[in-house]
Amino acid sequence: MRTWLIAAALAAAAPAHAQIVKVDGSSTVFPVTEAVAEDFQKAGKGAVKVTVGISGTGGGFKKFCRGETDVSNASRPILRKEMEDCKAAGIEYIELPVAFDALTVVVHPKNSFLKQLTVAEMKKMWEPGAQGKVMRWNQVNAAWPTRR
Repeated sequence: MRTWLIAAALAAAAPAHAQIVKVDGSSTVFPVTEAVAEDFQKAGKGAVKVTVGISGTGGGFKKFCRGETDVSNASRPILRKEMEDCKAAGIEYIELPVAFDALTVVVHPKNSFLKQLTVAEMKKMWEPGAQGKVMRWNQVNAAWPTRR
């Protein structure tokens, strides 16, 4: 499981009179942030505008550590290099876990041959080297059919 994090600049890093809060980063965290931003703007009757971008966790941290954004969505903790970049730019932050994600694998009840999947079998199907190569069920498990 992966922790979704928001690294937020401390109040001293952004002027109190700011009318725009800029958020960028992870596409995984985007739906949560977008919903929170909408609710926040409604509650404040539009007094503060919140923009939410999607440049990926690393891209979001780059913008954040350059002082271009106020909040950075992340699907992982901030890396040491990113910490150093923020420190060098005088950007102070906190990490705030907001959610956990997980993967659920479901086998269709009408499937006649597959009753369970092992982690090793899932790896065979989904590892980068399998793309375009593992195309039939029996390539994952010899006991399974040759169909796609």
